Amino acid sequence: MIGLSGIKRLTAMPTFPILLALSASHCLNDLLQSVITAVYPMLKSDLGINFAQIGLITLVYQLAASIFQPVVGYVFDRRPFVYSLPAGMCSTAVGIVLFAYCNSLPGILLAVFMVGVGSATLHPEASRITSLAGRERRGFAQSVFQVGGNFGGSIGPLLVALIVAPHNRHYVMWFLIFALLCFCAMRPVCRWYDSYLNEQRASIHREEHHARLPLSKRMTIFTILIITVLIFSKYIYMASLSSYYTFYLIDKFGISVSMSQIYLFIFVVSTAAGTLVGGPVGDRYGRKIVIWISILGTAPFSLLMPHVSLIPTAILSFCAGFTLSSAFPAILLYAQELLPTKLGMISGLFFGFSFGVGGIASAVLGNFADTYGIEAVYNFCAYTPLLGIVAVFLPDLRNRRLE
Repeated sequence: MIGLSGIKRLTAMPTFPILLALSASHCLNDLLQSVITAVYPMLKSDLGINFAQIGLITLVYQLAASIFQPVVGYVFDRRPFVYSLPAGMCSTAVGIVLFAYCNSLPGILLAVFMVGVGSATLHPEASRITSLAGRERRGFAQSVFQVGGNFGGSIGPLLVALIVAPHNRHYVMWFLIFALLCFCAMRPVCRWYDSYLNEQRASIHREEHHARLPLSKRMTIFTILIITVLIFSKYIYMASLSSYYTFYLIDKFGISVSMSQIYLFIFVVSTAAGTLVGGPVGDRYGRKIVIWISILGTAPFSLLMPHVSLIPTAILSFCAGFTLSSAFPAILLYAQELLPTKLGMISGLFFGFSFGVGGIASAVLGNFADTYGIEAVYNFCAYTPLLGIVAVFLPDLRNRRLE
């Protein structure tokens, strides 16, 4: 027979099939999202646009994703909707169709806006369900969820190189197959979430209503400001790599578009690996130490990368991506622990802020590249991980959680 301690261990275990379905949904969603940036070199050639307009496209996409995320999280915190994830994927699928066939800048902006809205719906809702399904191992659960997105983002550019680059932009339509697979992955998640909500409605006392903040209101606000600085430093450097890394490699080393996508794939794989490590390590040793090491620890790699040849550049980009990406699961869980009764809103806020910083940074860096050259972007952005020093001001929440 299972004793009381055994029952507690079982109820603390994550709901693995749901976590895997959420990870698969995140993988397929972010695979579709990554098509946008991976097709940039073809889009630049097709429409005859400059780096500033590439930055504008990224800005519209990132702002659509960022502005709507905390709104979606807040609305569904108050009124949960079982089918929110499929609804977001519908918007993404429409955007992919428009992106494949629009031949004007306004049409492309509309396409990436629709894709951004789809992302804004999936991330806060899926992150909320991940936290619920993860139970007592929420760091592990978030890493499983996040690594799915990173893996999808990593294979997206590779599939673009194999499917789209040898032909034309219309071949982006083939990616609708992945949208269909995503709908299939979301079905068990919707069923589980519906069951969870029914159980909650039948319960008189909900644990989340009795949850208390681990810090005072003033200290909570101060801590959130510190986290925003850390996200700012992380995503400026990430924007330089995700949006302009292929252009940098082509310009500095004279490689082909297809080969540049391979090197982009190496970088994005590193972000998936780092994400998988960040959550479990945070569960064991605390979120603060992971945040501290991952952001500030990226600086040696970022500072050296602009000054080396092609192969060392690929190695350093892998090291930088691995180190820096381990921060986000820890940051997200740290923020959720600050506001345990607003999981959707806080998830949407930080997902959205990260998207917004990335979008603004891409637009600014695009203009910077047009004026000073693409290599100057990397000489400048190499210093942004040094902002990770502010993590020293984060309070340790492990000893401040109140029952």
